Amino acid sequence: MKKLSYLICTLFILSCVKEPKTSFEIPALLERSEKMQYFNEWTEVRTSYADLKHLLTKNSDNIDALIRITNLFIAEARITGEHGHYYPAALKTIEHAIQQKNLNKDQEFLALSAKASVQLSLHHFKDALKTAEIAQQKNPYNALIYGALIDAHVELGDYKNAVSLADKMVSMRPDLRSYSRVSYLREIYGMPENAIKAMQMAVEAGSPGSEEKAWAALQLAQLCIRYNKTAEGISILNQILEERPDYPFAKANLATVYMSQGKFKEAEQELKEACAIIPEVSFYIHLAELYKQTNQTEAFNTIIPEILAMLNDDMQHGHNMSLEYAAVYSALLNDPDKALKYIQEDVAMRPDNIDINRSLAKIYQMKKDPQNALKYLEKASSTNSKHPELIELKQHLKI
Repeated sequence: MKKLSYLICTLFILSCVKEPKTSFEIPALLERSEKMQYFNEWTEVRTSYADLKHLLTKNSDNIDALIRITNLFIAEARITGEHGHYYPAALKTIEHAIQQKNLNKDQEFLALSAKASVQLSLHHFKDALKTAEIAQQKNPYNALIYGALIDAHVELGDYKNAVSLADKMVSMRPDLRSYSRVSYLREIYGMPENAIKAMQMAVEAGSPGSEEKAWAALQLAQLCIRYNKTAEGISILNQILEERPDYPFAKANLATVYMSQGKFKEAEQELKEACAIIPEVSFYIHLAELYKQTNQTEAFNTIIPEILAMLNDDMQHGHNMSLEYAAVYSALLNDPDKALKYIQEDVAMRPDNIDINRSLAKIYQMKKDPQNALKYLEKASSTNSKHPELIELKQHLKI
């Protein structure tokens, strides 16, 4: 009888012990700088993160929570510039979601769409295209995935396919995301006025004060400035700063305008303020350009190692920065040989991309190799782009 009682007691205890779940460490949400907290936006982000973390602490295999927290990390990477933290975090959570055996079709589509978005942000364009194509097979009627497909085709230089997909996307869902992609393609095909009109439609479709609308307005301002509508571009940048105070990308773009106008003091102030808000390497590169133009040798020599360290940190966290390295070595350090070495990774991945070919033409021009400069300039001109850098190169090479 004692043996039977002991056996029953043991079985009862064992039945109460739950099998431990596989531990999954939830990536952290980094504190935003005070100037990036924007009204209730940061409170909402923190609340959303806390709710999702609670769900994942209870069940780390909660697929919907994994997808939602991935999208939160993607948005934070774009807003805060903390790419080295958030993109690996997003990949970690979305890969964990994709590995779940009970993933339904809708969840698989959303997870693959999020993964493609991260791969695009990391400049892994071929991988992004493969992922987006698999997602499209799961749900060809959702406009969301067409954005990733368009972006991948554009970056890989497959512009005809990108146009076809953009037509489909805008017919399915005419909104900020589809209008902005139509705008990109119109500029690529040498229609800057039409590109500006499409981007205006994108801005009008955005929610006031949102980061998404601010980004579209930034693209509109850049288009205006690039195609000799500087006053309009400045006005748009100031409007962004009214809706979204201290938006660092608007401040950095204002600085580049000031630099072109010889207002170096104002430009330096805007760039330093932008750098203090988020660790965006392009801001530091612009600041180095300013130091170089104004013969601030000591400041230039100090900032260059910082830029290289930032690029290296991004590379260590899976971000392809070869084009950025090439730009630093060509434009800032006057070393076309190193620039050529760094750009090869992008050349191998996307040989038909007009921006890559324009960069190659500039590098070969620096190397005093007109034959290769002309070769890549011809490829860069294949879409009849009217990009000012392309026009300038043609003038230098007397085409």
